[in-house]
Amino acid sequence: MKVKTILVSQPEPKIENSPYFDLQQKQRVKIDFRPFIHVESVSAKDIRSQKIDLKTFTAIILTSRNAVDHFFRVAEEMRFKVPDTMKYFCQSEAVAFYLQKYVVYRKRKIYVGKRTFSELIPLIKKYKEEAFLLPSSDKLKPEIPTALDKLSLNWRQATFYKTVISDLSDLEDVFYDILVFFSPSGIESLFHNFPNFKQNDTRIAVFGNTTVKAVESKGLRVDIAAPAPKTPSMTMALEKYIKTVNSKK
Repeated sequence: MKVKTILVSQPEPKIENSPYFDLQQKQRVKIDFRPFIHVESVSAKDIRSQKIDLKTFTAIILTSRNAVDHFFRVAEEMRFKVPDTMKYFCQSEAVAFYLQKYVVYRKRKIYVGKRTFSELIPLIKKYKEEAFLLPSSDKLKPEIPTALDKLSLNWRQATFYKTVISDLSDLEDVFYDILVFFSPSGIESLFHNFPNFKQNDTRIAVFGNTTVKAVESKGLRVDIAAPAPKTPSMTMALEKYIKTVNSKK
């Protein structure tokens, strides 16, 4: 079946040159965006109840832009002036670049991984004498604390924000040719909103092995998977699939 409509389970990109907009124009398909999950703040009071005192930490581990936003939000709520000596360990260049929203980049001690958390570990290992804080969501990947514990660090994790299922009830009678997911939480949201969801002719596109497993655990079929050697991004995987099926007569 040809592809005419796609629903991406994320917010609409804010940049004009997003590859999704190029895909929409080149392949003449309609792409809608709708976050299946959203983030809610954890109050400074709740963070204090986790026995977190910001002034006792000398380094922050940042795994996402949400972590950046919520660390500085909480610091402001607690009236904590982040010292210039604070070290920042960012999982990726994208996170490090986003950090510039809050600090003068060239005047801070910022250490940047390549993409995955495991690639950040060698940098953290060089500074084992620091007191590390890991501000995260309530859906922290278990391999992260496992990796940090192996280093025998002085570190603490605290929940600064929560991942919450969005209300999708208005989509009950809306159907798309492809649904695109990036996390197991997106699949959880799908079935929370639509417990009787049947895939039928709907194609499912997923990013990452954990998302593939979440889809398959629900008895669903994965039609498009990224990253792959020839399609490292979701938009590339979608384009390849659309070109194949839409060219058939």
